[in-house]
Amino acid sequence: MTKVPATELSDRMQRFRASMDAENPNWELAAIFGRINQYYFTGTMQDGVLLIPRDRPAVLCVRRSFERACDESLFPDIRPMKGFRDAAPLAPGARDIIHVDMEVVPLALLGRFRKYFPCREVASMDMQALCVRAVKSPYELAVLAAAGAVHRRVLEERVPQLLREGMSEAELGCDLYSLMVREGHQGIVRFGMFGVDIAVGQLGFGESSIYPTSFDGPGGCVGLGPAAPVLGSRDRRLRKGDLVFVDIGLAVDGYHTDKTVVYTFGGSLPDEAITAHNRCVEIQRHLASLARPGAIPSEIYASVVESLDPQFLQNFMGFGDRRANFLGHGVGLQIDEMPVLADGFDEPLAAGMVLALEPKKGIPGVGMVGVEDTFVVGSEGAASITGTNPGLIPVEP
Repeated sequence: MTKVPATELSDRMQRFRASMDAENPNWELAAIFGRINQYYFTGTMQDGVLLIPRDRPAVLCVRRSFERACDESLFPDIRPMKGFRDAAPLAPGARDIIHVDMEVVPLALLGRFRKYFPCREVASMDMQALCVRAVKSPYELAVLAAAGAVHRRVLEERVPQLLREGMSEAELGCDLYSLMVREGHQGIVRFGMFGVDIAVGQLGFGESSIYPTSFDGPGGCVGLGPAAPVLGSRDRRLRKGDLVFVDIGLAVDGYHTDKTVVYTFGGSLPDEAITAHNRCVEIQRHLASLARPGAIPSEIYASVVESLDPQFLQNFMGFGDRRANFLGHGVGLQIDEMPVLADGFDEPLAAGMVLALEPKKGIPGVGMVGVEDTFVVGSEGAASITGTNPGLIPVEP
């Protein structure tokens, strides 16, 4: 069992308190219900609430399983509770405002909590937690590097061995999931975006990779059907000359990397697609060179997009009118974290931030070309931890 070091947990809590002090000088109590933030601050994810009073040490109150929480976590104060009534004496006092992770806590659960923790209103602490999580520690970067090494090996070396003529997209998805877990993947990929269900990743043969989805990303996926638009079609089968698009997250000990590789199966793609793909690779390298401490994400995004000619911008970062309005995003305990290379994100980058850079372009009649890798921001620009293969990996039947 890998336990998050106690020194790591202490540093995270100190930085969160400092962020709350800076953004909300009069804050009184933060209550964290979401299991991702609970894991970040305590090293375990259970059914309970993490109470962080401003004037006393934090306490993790666990309904189920207290025993497991004690086994897994080096957090200094873990208490059992049957309900919020039991937790209330651990953070006593009347409060005007309680800060909670509003992006994840259900209203019904919050209502039950406020019965025993009365307050005039609730406010969000989501951004403070996300900003603290955005800068990774040496411990986190080591775990991310391990995930990146598995990710590179799976997509650059092992996937070509899975591809065979006549297999369905769904079969590839099943084979790929089994491979990922055998190679070290934790078996689940987590997103912060509400209502996101992705079984393995976005994968498709040919034009399946530009099929519309509700997911906010450039790629597409037909999936198994309207009730489960995930994994891949049972009907679309791999043919010679197909583009194969594989965009997956992979995680080790909670931490994700994000990577996309495009393959050519039994033949080459049209010149238009190859030219567009190579341009995406160039854009990714340029983005990496710009991602330095102090750089402003929105300015990076604007400078790169403004440098592209109108013809290339057609179907760039999507297909048709379905366009993702970013060029990269933070990754960590979830695939979609801070910062984001997009308009409106004006906080400067810092050393230790981790970004997935993913310039992609849809090609009519062919599919989605482009590249994605996960990078760590450093003084000389961002360095990839998921490999440097430019994609369009040829696979012979």
